[in-house]
Amino acid sequence: MNVTEALNSRFTCRAFKSQPLEKDTILAILEAANRAPSWANTQPWEIFVAGGEDLESLRQACLENFRQGVPGNSDLPRAEEWPPHITRRVQSLMADRSQALGIDRADKAARKTLAEQNHRFFGAPVVVYLCMERSLTPWSIHDLGMMAQSIMLAAEERGVASAIAYNLVIYPDLIRKAVDIPEDLAIIIGLALGYADMAIPQNDFRSSRRSVEEVVRFQGI
Repeated sequence: MNVTEALNSRFTCRAFKSQPLEKDTILAILEAANRAPSWANTQPWEIFVAGGEDLESLRQACLENFRQGVPGNSDLPRAEEWPPHITRRVQSLMADRSQALGIDRADKAARKTLAEQNHRFFGAPVVVYLCMERSLTPWSIHDLGMMAQSIMLAAEERGVASAIAYNLVIYPDLIRKAVDIPEDLAIIIGLALGYADMAIPQNDFRSSRRSVEEVVRFQGI
């Protein structure tokens, strides 16, 4: 599999098999991803990998928080408001996914059941947390994003599915307790890893992309 093939085949997996992900496979993925670039070779990422009973306890705690309506308090604050053109893309995604799954957007119970899958970490056997020192700037967040993409592509090459999702880091206090992440590190990105359950309809859905002609602006070329 070449890079272009990996970019085109990768998708956000929303249903994983219960099949464990071997430690050697995880290490191979992270070893490859560790070549990700960073500003002045700062390599600001600190990586924590959770699985087994520890992850299961965290999964249940996050799900209970969601069911109790506990508001999220991520270390990296979420956007309170999107620009209108981005809001339209988010709304389009939600509508397309609901249609693909046969869910009426007015059906609150069905939407809640679907949302719970986020807080179950989509059933993934492993979650990777990318953290950095709190004193660092958004430039280092940029570096963590490149590490995240590198992990997802390295995973794809090895037949391992991935999901990067805000709800994986929505309750940092619970994560710290379960994964032993120190307070001086901000939990920035959560990545679920495992083997995709392609019998689940959610994994058939693919989100749309704007055309390159719409996205790219050339000057002098």
